[in-house]
Amino acid sequence: MFHLFGLGFLVCAALYFLPTIIGLHKRNAGAIFGLNLLLGWTLVGWVVALVWALTTDPAVSYGPTVHAAPSWDCICGAHLNRGQRFCSACGARIGWPGTAT
Repeated sequence: MFHLFGLGFLVCAALYFLPTIIGLHKRNAGAIFGLNLLLGWTLVGWVVALVWALTTDPAVSYGPTVHAAPSWDCICGAHLNRGQRFCSACGARIGWPGTAT
């Protein structure tokens, strides 16, 4: 009887944390787990966590990549500092010579 209870508990726990299991490799996996843990007992919280886990992560876009030398300015005219990854004025990604963008 105890083994049946333990198996039933594991199945229920797996169903309860199904949104967390599905969203394990997402960017917001911790937030999905928190929502699932705290509000999963309500049907609405569980469904919201499941929908969040099933959505795709949006691609991050920072505008065009600008290849700049240490003395160059951005295509928008803003001055660039060595090692700066993004233009502070227009948001363009900065690709310095000899570095991966």
